[in-house]
Amino acid sequence: MRIGIDLGGTKIEAIALLADGREIGRKRLPTPQGDYRAIMQTVADLVGAIEQACGVRGTIGIGTPGSLSPKTGLMRNSNSTVLNGQPFDRDLAEFVGRSIRIANDANCFALSEAIDGAASHAATVFGVILGTGVGGGLVIDRKLLVGHNGVAGEWGHNTVPFAIDPDMLPRPCFCGKVNCIETFLSGGALARDHLARTGKTFHAEEIAALSAKGDAEAARSLGIYTDRLAQALAAIINVADPDVIVLGGGVSNIASLYAELPPLLDRYAFSDGVTTKVLRAVHGDSSGVRGAAWLWPQEGA
Repeated sequence: MRIGIDLGGTKIEAIALLADGREIGRKRLPTPQGDYRAIMQTVADLVGAIEQACGVRGTIGIGTPGSLSPKTGLMRNSNSTVLNGQPFDRDLAEFVGRSIRIANDANCFALSEAIDGAASHAATVFGVILGTGVGGGLVIDRKLLVGHNGVAGEWGHNTVPFAIDPDMLPRPCFCGKVNCIETFLSGGALARDHLARTGKTFHAEEIAALSAKGDAEAARSLGIYTDRLAQALAAIINVADPDVIVLGGGVSNIASLYAELPPLLDRYAFSDGVTTKVLRAVHGDSSGVRGAAWLWPQEGA
């Protein structure tokens, strides 16, 4: 049995998977705020509860915003800020009394969809989260590519590869840089751009719904967003050339993306014909916690 833990800012969720990917248990608890030891205790409580309910001991994988620095071995960039600067993997392993594996939540998302999700048939998979933030993960032959600096797949914090209005004010990103992809392609960025263009406040999903009903302003906002997304993804194709790109996060529910992105990718990528598939995540919000469980290799892997 594999246990996956999704350590979020407001809740911690645990899932138990059998070797074939079947879910046999799921539990969640609120995330303790500002208390490092309490977070570890909550993880331990969830593991204990899952194992007691299932009657078997499991491996433990953890998915969290942020990641472990290969340079220092400490957590960085987590929105559960009490984790930052801590050797969380080592401390948690000692706390629960067994080995654990930890990865960024976007990496867990990509791994889940590559193992038994939308891209289970593909050798090279780029998983994209388009939500409150913009994240990504790269999986090759069903194994995560973490990278030398532990930041493989973090395309959301590249500076935008597309042209922007020179009179546009710079967009500061929480990471400290300016005009990151995330500041243009998050769900909130689509809403803010539409507000700036029209003076009207709508969420990303509402803009998509209005566009589908023939609203010209919404269609223009969504068209600009889709074009920018295509240019950003074309840069990924030019570097990693994945077989499949899987979209997750709230924006991935906009159905028009899956018809409109492929011809735009063909336009922008450095190829005589792009056949990369763009697919919606199969496991939805569960991809992260399932991917954490899959951090332990499959049998024979």
